[in-house]
Amino acid sequence: MKFFTKPVKPEDTADEALLNSYRETRDLKVLGRLYERYMPLVYGVGLKYFKDEEQAQDAVMGIFEELAQKVHQHDVKQFRSWLYVLSRNHCLMQLRAGKKLETVTLDEFVEFDPVLHPDNEGREEAMQALERCMDKLIPAQKQSVKLFYLDEKCYKEVADETGFTMNEVKSYIQNGKRNLKICLEKNSGQ
Repeated sequence: MKFFTKPVKPEDTADEALLNSYRETRDLKVLGRLYERYMPLVYGVGLKYFKDEEQAQDAVMGIFEELAQKVHQHDVKQFRSWLYVLSRNHCLMQLRAGKKLETVTLDEFVEFDPVLHPDNEGREEAMQALERCMDKLIPAQKQSVKLFYLDEKCYKEVADETGFTMNEVKSYIQNGKRNLKICLEKNSGQ
């Protein structure tokens, strides 16, 4: 009985040898030789996502730095394919970090109605109501909402600061905002 396996290309073997050598020695020159083969691929991925040559060039450098760390954390079978995914994820994270997925002002966030709160006194009451409602949120929601809306941090910065995953951060912010809205509506008698 004959088993069919995927043919091994010479560059796959050379990639694996360089990768193993880097893992053993941590010599960045070795990793650089391997990375140099795929720089056009990485640059192309950067260009695809950023649509800007300078940002794509910056991504090539940033991805190399990320590669030097992540190659020790993952069992890489096909370097080229793995590097493509790493490059794509790097670019997406840069795009997300560069802009908030949702930007709102504090007034929009708590949905103040200028007709209901035309003076500073009404605004002060609304701010106090917001503080009381913030205190009713579970700690993870409160922390995520505060960092995102009040401290104006992006999802990635909130995740880095709290240790929550990106999905947890998004969930805490979404649920926290909904809970705040419900609480504020109850307090205002709407």
